[in-house]
Amino acid sequence: MRIGVPKEIKIHEYRVGLIPAAVREITQAGHKVFLESNAGIGSGFDNASYVIAGATILETAEEIFGEAEMIVKVKEPLASERKLLRSDLTLFAYLHLAPDLEQTEDLVQSNATCIAYETVTDARGQLPLLAPMSEVAGRMSVQAGAVCLEKSHGGAGLLLGGVPGVESANVLILGGGVVGSNALKMAVGMEANVTVIDKSLDTLRDLDEKYANRIQTIYSTQEAIETCALNADLIIGAVLIPGAASPKLVGTDLIKRLKPGSVVVDVAIDQGGCFETSKATTHDNPTYLVHDVVHYCVANMPGAVAKTSAIALNNATLPFVLQLANQGTVKALQSNSHLFEGLNVWKGRVINEHIAQQHGYEFNTIGPGQLSVGTH
Repeated sequence: MRIGVPKEIKIHEYRVGLIPAAVREITQAGHKVFLESNAGIGSGFDNASYVIAGATILETAEEIFGEAEMIVKVKEPLASERKLLRSDLTLFAYLHLAPDLEQTEDLVQSNATCIAYETVTDARGQLPLLAPMSEVAGRMSVQAGAVCLEKSHGGAGLLLGGVPGVESANVLILGGGVVGSNALKMAVGMEANVTVIDKSLDTLRDLDEKYANRIQTIYSTQEAIETCALNADLIIGAVLIPGAASPKLVGTDLIKRLKPGSVVVDVAIDQGGCFETSKATTHDNPTYLVHDVVHYCVANMPGAVAKTSAIALNNATLPFVLQLANQGTVKALQSNSHLFEGLNVWKGRVINEHIAQQHGYEFNTIGPGQLSVGTH
């Protein structure tokens, strides 16, 4: 198979779809990899390292898309990239279609096969391609929140862990999954007062057993969220419904009542955000104020630590890339039910139920056996 890796063009996105080590595995399996020149620079990998690994360097995205049977990216294709999609092309990337009608429409019209990292599953019902970036984003969320609490960044002027004789800041984490548990690890390490809210009692039990009296665990109700939020200095939004838009757990009325100078970090912003006042921001301009509350809503947080993120992501995606290349897209989707869960758009049809409902598309209930073997 011919695999294309274009340079990411989202603002301050420095990750790369395939690192040289992954390219070496793919080319040694008999496939061809075409890399847009300098696509790996932001992650610390120059063109020469890719050439050694067996890749062919091309100068433009147009050439990459033109040569490829499968495109491997990190972030969703922007409008200029979506114009390059075609019916015999497979796109494998984070898509986050639930809050993005325009992208969904373009992918449907392209007739391309579009597989989203964030909805691929595993035998445990987990999301193995989302997990490594959730780990990164969860850890970064506390770092970002700690900086935003500084007075020069609009915050209340609090040190997250306090100092002897001064109380630590109160951190509220909404969701105890991969993002939340990694945020928790960082917040506890920085000696903050931490509360975790989740709907799963099993999750809360696990966290309570691990951290004992160093944290508070509370079952999720609107009253619990409101009570804890009003006492919080930093709130981390870490909720996820796979493939669907995030629930709005904190409304505008509650934001108005939060402490002046408090901070909300919305890690769920890729799926629309879990604060009613959230809107996507960039690393270039990451924060804004609403009712004296600092909002940090960067939609590609792991892009700021591109080398760590790119390597972690490739560790998870490489087996799936190899399966798609070795078997061809259709046969790989037919033989791997977990990869099939990642199929969001196929031959102009929306395959994911949450996305179809969100954007008013007819939901096509097809199974792996109903995919026809075509050119890819």
